[in-house]
Amino acid sequence: MASRRNFIKNTSLAGMGLFAVTGFAHNSFSAADKLNVGLIGVGLRGTNHLQNLLLRKDVNVTAICDVDAERITIAKKHIADAKGKAPKVFGSNDYDYKNLLALPDVNAVIIATPWLWHTRMTVDAMEAGKYAGVEVSASNTLEECWDLVNTHERTGTHMMILENVNYRRDVLAVLNMVKQNVFGEMVHYRCGYQHDLRHVKFNDGNTAYGKGVEFGEKGISESKWRTEHSVKRNADVYPTHGLGPIAVMADVNRGNRFMSMTSHASKGIGLHNYIVKEGGEQHPNAKVKFKQGDVITSTIDTANGETIIITHDCNLPRPYSLGFRAQGANGLWEVDGSRIYVEGKSEPHQWDEAQPWLDEYDHPLWKKYGEYALNAGHGGMDFFVLNSFVESAKQNIAPPLDAYDAAAWSAVTPLSELSIANNGEPQDFPDFTRGLWMKRTPYHWMKETY
Repeated sequence: MASRRNFIKNTSLAGMGLFAVTGFAHNSFSAADKLNVGLIGVGLRGTNHLQNLLLRKDVNVTAICDVDAERITIAKKHIADAKGKAPKVFGSNDYDYKNLLALPDVNAVIIATPWLWHTRMTVDAMEAGKYAGVEVSASNTLEECWDLVNTHERTGTHMMILENVNYRRDVLAVLNMVKQNVFGEMVHYRCGYQHDLRHVKFNDGNTAYGKGVEFGEKGISESKWRTEHSVKRNADVYPTHGLGPIAVMADVNRGNRFMSMTSHASKGIGLHNYIVKEGGEQHPNAKVKFKQGDVITSTIDTANGETIIITHDCNLPRPYSLGFRAQGANGLWEVDGSRIYVEGKSEPHQWDEAQPWLDEYDHPLWKKYGEYALNAGHGGMDFFVLNSFVESAKQNIAPPLDAYDAAAWSAVTPLSELSIANNGEPQDFPDFTRGLWMKRTPYHWMKETY
């Protein structure tokens, strides 16, 4: 972290040089200005964003909001320890965040709250003229997906979905390979969220992770709200960690789009079994009926003819994997097994170890900033996604991952729910760009700035 502090301090002047050359429109920024950021939600995820913001010399954290007084105390201490000015504090009720959004000394907000608040807070932020960054997923229903797009188009205010996996080192290296046509014309992708979350969905009401089988009002942290989605929804409720990177590789919303999707769900026994194992058959939660299937599989067709398989697998014991596979006419990458095959370069019918390929095609961002990013969280991804947000907000320009991406990726949840409920019936994706996907050019991902 010390090396990152020094790096950010030393490079802030260089960044201001670029700043002065290009000129920023947002609130008439000059080289002496900083981006004033408010945080809505300072739980574990929001606090991670706060800590990374406090390392930047081009940001002021001017306001924080959370209904949990303990989290406010923790956030204020982080700011004080970083020698920052005491922020304005909000959180007296669920809607006090609107008073934060009314502040003139807030240019941008980061929203890291329970899922059901994401869209309404992002919409309210755009209505207030605040550049909004929202954690994943951005929306829970198709109506909410349209709310994001319609509000962005009506107000002209930007929002960014803060999908950090898009900035993972291997993901960006493979994106580089895709852009350089190493695999040939792309044909098929696989991805997902395969992560044993039983210790996250349940706790003892005192320890966030790893103990107990309580959730809802008796739980704390994510178990207080996240587990209810498994009780009430049979859907892929968390698709973007896998789908976001694949959507970028496939130029979705920028020359391509999702067309239709079918989804199927297995039986759901994993969460019940965990409660019985850890809390006993007589525990009240052993009687809870969980609606969500343990393994949910969705297949998407794209306008350009690729297929994408997404897997949601969070309720059974398993090692973590996002299950990436990117396959083209000339070869493929699979994250599980860390392997690549390229026809004409690999030994016939034999996998190559992926790392030499990933090193060769390492992304310019990671080559430049990797040493300083590693301690930012999630292996460095958090540094890059936050940097993209801040740099885009300072210029008041469309971010790399915009409202149309947030809507398309998040739509997997309600569409999978509909398909499962109708025995795998195909569901059409709305065209959130209203046809503009045919003209929009892909974001320039291969640059070394953000």
